[in-house]
Amino acid sequence: MINVEIFFVATNYNNADYSRGMYDSLHKVHGLDFLFIIVDNASSEDDVNKLKLLADMPNVALIKNSENVGYFEGLNIGIRYVRKHHPNAEYLVVGNNDLVFPADFAVQLAQCKPVFDKYPVVSPNIRMLDGTPQNPHVISAISKKREFIYDLYHSSYWVAGLIVQLAKITHRFTDRKDEHQHAVAQEIYQGYGACYILTPKFFEHFDELWAPTFLMYEEFFLAKQLEGKGFKTYYEPRISVTHHCHASTGLIPGKLKWQYSCMAHKEYRKYVKIWP
Repeated sequence: MINVEIFFVATNYNNADYSRGMYDSLHKVHGLDFLFIIVDNASSEDDVNKLKLLADMPNVALIKNSENVGYFEGLNIGIRYVRKHHPNAEYLVVGNNDLVFPADFAVQLAQCKPVFDKYPVVSPNIRMLDGTPQNPHVISAISKKREFIYDLYHSSYWVAGLIVQLAKITHRFTDRKDEHQHAVAQEIYQGYGACYILTPKFFEHFDELWAPTFLMYEEFFLAKQLEGKGFKTYYEPRISVTHHCHASTGLIPGKLKWQYSCMAHKEYRKYVKIWP
């Protein structure tokens, strides 16, 4: 796959410096021809001006939304752009704009060609700046006990804050252990939403990502979309990406972010029932 053009689609919201960082890392990848599509979700004027300077650089396309359409729908706008202007495009790397790609990323992709031929979506080995793995996100399913905690979390903003504080104290015992299998290539239920690789197999069956929510629970809805056609996401640890984490969601006020999560959780509960 080296020297084959890869399309990168990322959303931007008031954090153009991260978009520039992602672009700089792509330029350092050996043997990679790429186009970087930035979908801006109605950022401030100052941030858009930074994006305009970036758009003057080679291999960059900027799409400016007049309103914030959310995460997956923002990615879909970029996907539609690629499908319209580059109909022969095969591989799309989609996700956040706070990603950093290693210099051997093209080599990593090349060695995984058999996986791309079989699976519509491949989830890479995503690590935070301190090396903490974020994949595989969910290997099989969420326990009913944890689902009950999710319902409590979304019952009130005060309860949500209490659960967050308790989780900080008890995380060694209560965190899910799925990420401990970060070295194991396998089919998984959900890959972490910061980055996905969409393969030709994806576009044989789908036009774009299913985006019923503005923000949150994207991992589940992608898993549900794939499940409808008999597929699963494949976690591939040989493909590595560094993630700054919360570059966009960290800018959202806490209560508003919780409200977004509540709306997404309500949509999620239409498909996942834990009570008889």
